Amino acid sequence: MSYLVLARKYRPRTFGQMVGQEHVVQALSNALEQQRLHHAYLFTGTRGVGKTTVSRILAKSLNCQGPDGNGGITATPCGVCQACTDIDSGRFVDYTELDAASNRGVDEVQSLLEQAVYKPVQGRFKVFMIDEVHMLTGHAFNAMLKTLEEPPEYLKFVLATTDPQKVPVTVLSRCLQFNLRPMAPETVQEHLVHVLEAESVPADAQALRLLSRAARGSMRDALSLTDQAIAFGGGELREPAVRQMLGSVDRSHVFRLIEALAQGDGKTVVETSEALRLHGLSAGAALEEMSMVLQRMAVQQAVPDAGEPADEEAATIATLAAAMPADETQLLYSICLHGRTELGLAPDEYAALTMVLLRLLAFKPSGTAEKKTLNDGGAGVAARTRPTEPVNAGRPGSQRDPGVAAASVTPTQRPAAPPGHVLPVVEPRQAPPRTAASARDTGDVMGVPVRVQPELLRETPSSAPAVVPTAEGDFWFATVQQLVQREAIAALVRELALQAQLVGRDEGHWMLRVERESLNQPASRERLRAALHAAGHPVELSVEVGPVTDSPARRNAQAAAERQRAAEQIILDDPFVQQMQRDFGAKIVPGSIKPVDRH
Repeated sequence: MSYLVLARKYRPRTFGQMVGQEHVVQALSNALEQQRLHHAYLFTGTRGVGKTTVSRILAKSLNCQGPDGNGGITATPCGVCQACTDIDSGRFVDYTELDAASNRGVDEVQSLLEQAVYKPVQGRFKVFMIDEVHMLTGHAFNAMLKTLEEPPEYLKFVLATTDPQKVPVTVLSRCLQFNLRPMAPETVQEHLVHVLEAESVPADAQALRLLSRAARGSMRDALSLTDQAIAFGGGELREPAVRQMLGSVDRSHVFRLIEALAQGDGKTVVETSEALRLHGLSAGAALEEMSMVLQRMAVQQAVPDAGEPADEEAATIATLAAAMPADETQLLYSICLHGRTELGLAPDEYAALTMVLLRLLAFKPSGTAEKKTLNDGGAGVAARTRPTEPVNAGRPGSQRDPGVAAASVTPTQRPAAPPGHVLPVVEPRQAPPRTAASARDTGDVMGVPVRVQPELLRETPSSAPAVVPTAEGDFWFATVQQLVQREAIAALVRELALQAQLVGRDEGHWMLRVERESLNQPASRERLRAALHAAGHPVELSVEVGPVTDSPARRNAQAAAERQRAAEQIILDDPFVQQMQRDFGAKIVPGSIKPVDRH
């Protein structure tokens, strides 16, 4: 006898044998017991969650005749009558399965609907099951709409699809829709335990945990992987063999990496990454395992009692959660998620893995600046209590009264406190209001507003921010102008590109500098990187905060200031304007001169 794979051997034959889909089983069972049957059902969900299985069980429930041949519609088919055995073996004449992936045309659907005019031959109902129904063409959908809406009383439609978004709403509105959910790893593992006990195959709990996670919610994939693991392990399931078969990364490597990152040990990070290369383990699997561990660490940090006592790794994860701050855990989790998308862009995935791991060390929040401000009483207080100069300081011709200057500075000059001491808060003394009489008595000079002020030609100063042109600035200005003209960037991303200065660049990495921390947002950096990649620059971006001397925004401001000066000079040099000013005392309204851009 030929071997029957586990996925087919242990396919559920009744609703009671189904696992992980209790919400669908309950609804269908109640409908069958109460005889409230719909004429069309639509089952949606990912691969291997039981869509075809549910349709076959539903067909048996509708056509079951009971062991004695006198049964009726039931939620618990007997499995021994002629209808049940024929449906299980796939030879029941009144149950038709159509694969829409290979029979998607209008001719195939019409030939199926031609059978709807004939009553059932053996069973109580005709059941038309169309798998992957979203693959049907538009004409095929239109051909079945009328029959789907008002079928004969002996006809039931069962549709299944993995992509319900592609099913027309006219079809969705005619069906009773059930969404079969992906199964949790714990549910898959529990079912695998029962299957292996029935097969008398010894298995480790950790091996089953690896298989249940690798199935990603699909029971069929879990059983297929179990078949492969039994063959690979020589009739038993052990963790090393299953890990080797799946290409999974040993959690010990992941724990060592996270511990090294928590301690800032770059040498151990590089050595562990090289060990993964030597063992031929997948870089993507390493980042995936790290993401899973970091997620559990974050939960442990937020809810210390959330761990499972039976989990062997709970103690190690709790230790790592205590060693790494919560903000670094969140940062590393985000870096691992985004790093998986970068592996395919790098020429070597292990080099990309090393860069992803070292990125946390490069952006590791040290927290020393804030601590220094709180603890170093001398420097911190001196920086906060530095005296401010009067507004008119440094202006040519300004005269300051030494007494007044001393009074304005003294309240803010407080002695520096030794480290660990806190100075008392002293409210600054307010000087009494000054009047004209008091000003004459003290000999101070008092500013008197005059009616006639020198009128400026422009409302805003014409001086633009100084620009120190560089070769990198020329290249960055041309690149940003191209992105702006193509409308490839907008909003905050465009502002980041305009305000940034290209400090340096190599073949695969560009370093930008901005003056404001608010511009340095991860989402803006990622969108700018994607726009540059689409423009033919597949590079990684790093953004630092510092002084900027050559940015596209500064160049645009300088060019605008030059155009403004040129426009004003043209007006001032115009003979007619000069004659109007000379003969009639005409004045140019400030801000009324605007340069005209000619394109």
